[in-house]
Amino acid sequence: MLKLTITSFSYRSGIPEDKNGNGGGYVFDCRLLHNPGRYDEFLNLTGKDPEVMDFLKKNSEADKFIKDVKRIIYRSITAYKRNNYTNLMINFGCTGGRHRSVYCAERIANRLMYESGIEVELIHTELEKENKQ
Repeated sequence: MLKLTITSFSYRSGIPEDKNGNGGGYVFDCRLLHNPGRYDEFLNLTGKDPEVMDFLKKNSEADKFIKDVKRIIYRSITAYKRNNYTNLMINFGCTGGRHRSVYCAERIANRLMYESGIEVELIHTELEKENKQ
């Protein structure tokens, strides 16, 4: 079975380490999307909140970006399964790791979690740090 580790992160904290020993995976830069974190009403929210999701859908090309990323990932999934690889890491980064990257990681994870022969692990590094404090 192919395990996908999908991670959101902040570029300020650095790209997540690949714990599978493969030297990394995909890194998608979400900073090209309009940043809801620049607006006071979104500061305490995340990419999981409906207000932020609506903002990204209406004020950025987030869904087009996700569609493009999905095409790349599906090609890799097909090849990885064919070659009997067991791990694929997919990272989404933005400035703070709370809005754009979380939104994108959630959307991709939700689309892939029901694919047969795939296990999905979703990690939000910055949100997990906040929850531990």
